[in-house]
Parts: sequence; C-alpha cells; structure tokens
Amino acid sequence: MTDIAPKAALPRSVAETLALLECGDYVADTSLATAVYLALTLGRPLLLEGEAGVGKTEIAKVLAHTLGRRLIRLQCYEGLDLAAAVYEWNYARQMIEIRIAEAGRGGADGPGPAEREALERDVFSERFLIKRPLLEALEPHPEGAPVLLIDELDRTDEPFEAFLLELLSDFQVTIPELGTIRAQDRPIVIVTSNRTREIHDALKRRCFYYWIDYPDAARERAILRVKVPEVAEELSRRVVAFVQTLRARDLFKLPGVAETVDWTHALLALDKHQLDPEAVDQTLGVLLKYQDDLAKIRGAEAERILAEAEVEAAG
Repeated sequence: MTDIAPKAALPRSVAETLALLECGDYVADTSLATAVYLALTLGRPLLLEGEAGVGKTEIAKVLAHTLGRRLIRLQCYEGLDLAAAVYEWNYARQMIEIRIAEAGRGGADGPGPAEREALERDVFSERFLIKRPLLEALEPHPEGAPVLLIDELDRTDEPFEAFLLELLSDFQVTIPELGTIRAQDRPIVIVTSNRTREIHDALKRRCFYYWIDYPDAARERAILRVKVPEVAEELSRRVVAFVQTLRARDLFKLPGVAETVDWTHALLALDKHQLDPEAVDQTLGVLLKYQDDLAKIRGAEAERILAEAEVEAAG
C-alpha cells in the first residue's frame, strides 16, 4: 500500500467490500467481507480472533488506507491503563503554570481564593490534557471518523477490558475534570485477539465477531501473488504446499501467512528458485520462531515434509 487515499464512501454491498479490500492488496473471502461490510454499515466494532500472522491487524490498515481515514492504533499489553490508553494530565506543565501564577498574581501571600479557583480551572483545561489513542479516536477529524485499531486485546487484563464496555457501547469517555466526551461520528473500530485468553462475553456482545483461520492453499497462493508478485508460480506452489503440510505437524507455534510471505522473500533474496532440503534448513528460522520447533523439523523431518509437499504441489 502507498500513502493514504482520498476519503472514500463506505461500501454499499459485500461485493464492494471485497473490491475495497482487494484495492488494499488484501485477499479476503466472501464470509470475511460480509463481516467487515456489516460492521461498517451498522457502525459496530469488529472483533477479529485468530492465530498470530493470519491478517487481523492488516484489515484495519487496509480500511484506513482505502477509505482515506486516519488510523489510530492502541497496542495492548499487560498493565495497560487509562493514562496510556485514554488520557493523562501534563503534570509538568501544570506545575510550571502554578509556579508562574504564584509568583506573578498573589504577591508575598500567593493568590487569593478567587484566583486559586480560577487557576484550578485553568490547569485542568484541555490545553493541559495529553490525549491518548482512545480519546483521539472520539475527536472529529477532517477526513471523517478514524479507524481505531485495538490490537491484541487479549494481552490486557480484565479491568481494562471492562472499561472498554462504555467506549464500545456509547463511544464516549468521562474525564472527571472536563465531563463526558462523546464522538460526533463513531470511529470504525477493529479489535484483534490472538486468544491467549478468552475475551469477556459482555465485550463480545458489543461487537461483530469473526474468526480468521489459516487460508487454504488456493487463497494462500493468491496472497503470495499479491504480496510477492515477482515469485514464480512453481516456487509459489511449492512454498505454499510446504507451509500447509508443516501446519499439520504438532508444533508450539504454527507459521502464519506473514511467515509464508517472509519466507518467500527470504528464498528470493538468497536466489533460491526451487525448494530443496538445504534451502529449507538454511531458512527455516523465518518460518518457525521457537527452538524446540526448529529442532523437531530441521533435517530428516524437513525432508519428509518437503517430499509430502512435492506430491501436494504436483497434484
């Protein structure tokens, strides 16, 4: 994808949604396009679950690009709190403002009661507010409501997930010193989860839900044609057949589509135009990210998988 496109209208059908995703180099099937279309049309958050590397995050990026909207990303992690996700006060600037007021307004005795009240209102005004992703997503934007990506929600804890219920229900947040801030236009919300823990039912009820699975061989080859257009069709077939066969093995972490794309780039960078045991062993670390998995597959097992993949690719 290149730079952000001009603002575009929301798709009016599943077919238009498929075309929209295709314009962003995203290869989707009809069921996924239907989930995206319904979320866009009905203004509901879309919760995407699936293994890492199957294209969940990419959907938010593609929608922001093809619809000409700003992408606001909240990367979730354990211990994420409101100060990092919603807002915090710029305490350093507030203290400087207070010191200046004490030095310049009140003389030796400092500011009086009325001045102190005015100062308190001033230092808790919006100019001292540091806006984080969730608050930014509620603000009006010239290009229209942004795409809000809440990425890997399963990494956070349950209290933060509970806070999101208000945001995803009413698209508003409450700041005690300022009051309730509501979105004029609802952002397009994409929530992703790798399912390292279950997302609470209350949050799921506020979203459309879709499970993104590993693609079948035909769709994975189509993805390679888009993401690595310079790869020869024969090598593409063999790469996909190998990865699809590898996913049938008992591994700690199966390779996702992202790893298939990376592996293809790596093979081409090494000027490997066919798969052989040596090429697989040299580049297996692009596909597998855990030593136990590498030890299990490298060598004789990789040769067996390669032989199975050859038969699959030939068929």
